Amino acid sequence: MQKKWPELSYEKGKKTYETLHMFTQVLGKIKLECLPWQNHSWHITLKFTPTGLTTSLLPHKDQFFQIDLDLTEHKLGIHTSHGKNREFGLSGLSVAGFYQKVFGLLRELDIEIKIYTKPVELEDPIRFEKDNIHNTYDPEQALVFHEALLAMQKVFYGFRCRFKGKSSEVHFFWGSFDLAVSLFSGRKAPKHPGGIPNLPNWVAEEAYSHEVMSFGFWPGSEALPEAAFYAYLYPEPNAFKEAIGPGEAYYHPDLRELVLPYKAVQQAEHPAIKLREFLDSVYNAGTSLANWDREALE
Repeated sequence: MQKKWPELSYEKGKKTYETLHMFTQVLGKIKLECLPWQNHSWHITLKFTPTGLTTSLLPHKDQFFQIDLDLTEHKLGIHTSHGKNREFGLSGLSVAGFYQKVFGLLRELDIEIKIYTKPVELEDPIRFEKDNIHNTYDPEQALVFHEALLAMQKVFYGFRCRFKGKSSEVHFFWGSFDLAVSLFSGRKAPKHPGGIPNLPNWVAEEAYSHEVMSFGFWPGSEALPEAAFYAYLYPEPNAFKEAIGPGEAYYHPDLRELVLPYKAVQQAEHPAIKLREFLDSVYNAGTSLANWDREALE
């Protein structure tokens, strides 16, 4: 827990993150086609493995399969319950090339799936089969990103353990390309306004149907060009803007979220403790401001 965490640079990793984002969207849409709907879209999230991210077990006709994105050996692997395996390397692939290879191997394994190839939660998305723009996979940037995810997910798991109300797993959302965990008060929330780019409003309305406090991590984006941890409540209570933890945390008015730069955690003497302080301080302030019944939920 006291080991120094890897340095993350949005400037160095940006192109790799953008390409990986689309790789994970391809995998996520495969999950979407294979599994029945679960509340808050939890069925489509990716899970963590010692080497990267996985779809976990998926059914297809008379067999089961799993797709693993290996960020340590920099390859994609498909494994089936019939004992067949396929894989290919990630370096040098565009999104279009990745998409073609994945579905080519699935067909070889008698897995016939069709997905909607337009990415979600992005402005001006490019369909997977036409996306030759995102074609950067830097193994070093992918590896340190994965190492950071492994370090922080342990802290998020520990944080979640205090809560006995309804909560999500610590999982990876491919739409927004972030690690996340969500806690619920049990009370219904006002109808969400929607408006997320290239995402049907009903998906957001269902995801935010009940009062929720979410915590997570992004590697960076155009809106926030640095790796950072975040926290928000829906609906947002009064004075939540002031509910910040350690001194480096701040309220981002455009994102409407509390943000703690990853750099502040990575450079701390004890990164895990620094992150846990942020999570706990926001939780304590948020549950108080929103009048959550902590006696019942903890």
